[in-house]
Amino acid sequence: VQLQASGGGLIQAGGSLTISCAASGGTFSRLAVGWFRQAPGKERYFVAAISRSSSRRGTSTFYSDSVKGRFTVSRDNAKNTVYLQMNSLKPEDTAVYYCAADVTEHAGPVLGRIKYDYWGQGTQVTVSS
Repeated sequence: VQLQASGGGLIQAGGSLTISCAASGGTFSRLAVGWFRQAPGKERYFVAAISRSSSRRGTSTFYSDSVKGRFTVSRDNAKNTVYLQMNSLKPEDTAVYYCAADVTEHAGPVLGRIKYDYWGQGTQVTVSS
């Protein structure tokens, strides 16, 4: 599985931005996808995740407390793409954002703790004050 993150840029505080993660080389609907971010000099932290698509359970999402209510993760299986819509951006959201994927049936908070097998390159998001 190859992942390509894109859509980062420079945005003013309070603004919105949507970044994308396009996947190839696997069965996309079976992938759970997580978003992580890493600010300069800091560790990489979990941001949000969306579970694989299930005919029984649909999909579920999970967010870190720092972005809950501001960020929304979604997926379009027809386009093999996961999106992270970021609203009410703050300067502290500035980071390189990475998407990661794993073939797992896990959902909910577990997606913030699993070891993802596939990682994309990052996309820089800079929020100016």
